[in-house]
Amino acid sequence: MSKATIRYLILYCLLLPIQVIVLNRLVLFNCAIPLAFIYLLTVLPASFGTNRSLSLGFVTGVIVDAFMDTYGLNALCCTILAFVRKPVLHMYILRDEEQTVQPCDMHSLGMAVFLKYNLTMSLIYCAMLFTVEAFSFFDVKRLLLRTVASTIYTFVIIAAISGLYNSRREKRL
Repeated sequence: MSKATIRYLILYCLLLPIQVIVLNRLVLFNCAIPLAFIYLLTVLPASFGTNRSLSLGFVTGVIVDAFMDTYGLNALCCTILAFVRKPVLHMYILRDEEQTVQPCDMHSLGMAVFLKYNLTMSLIYCAMLFTVEAFSFFDVKRLLLRTVASTIYTFVIIAAISGLYNSRREKRL
């Protein structure tokens, strides 16, 4: 196993329990939920295969569903997020640059591209999650409020995690 794979597995084994134990209880105003575990799907290398990405997204969603009692909701949203990951990434980087972007983190993408990419991915995930959860557009204002508030909350937490993770990597180099 390579160093990057081991580092990703450690991040996976740390971030999922933090999401389940800590972040699920940090709900703001009964509206905004931090969904920082999607960082695990967004940081995958650009060259990561689609089948492996979809499988990892499904497994991540099932693990979160098991602890959040959401009955497949996160599995669905994580699988779809893993599917749209490459097209969203190609909105911000050229296909020629894909070979140089190994992990899609702040260090390799650059801060501006990484933040735009993660904001888009957070918005997609939160919009899917709350739309499928509500299963109707009956209360559109509440749906939009939950989506926007959770997107911002998730984005801030992901930026903080990425900043901590990359600052430690740069100190070791």
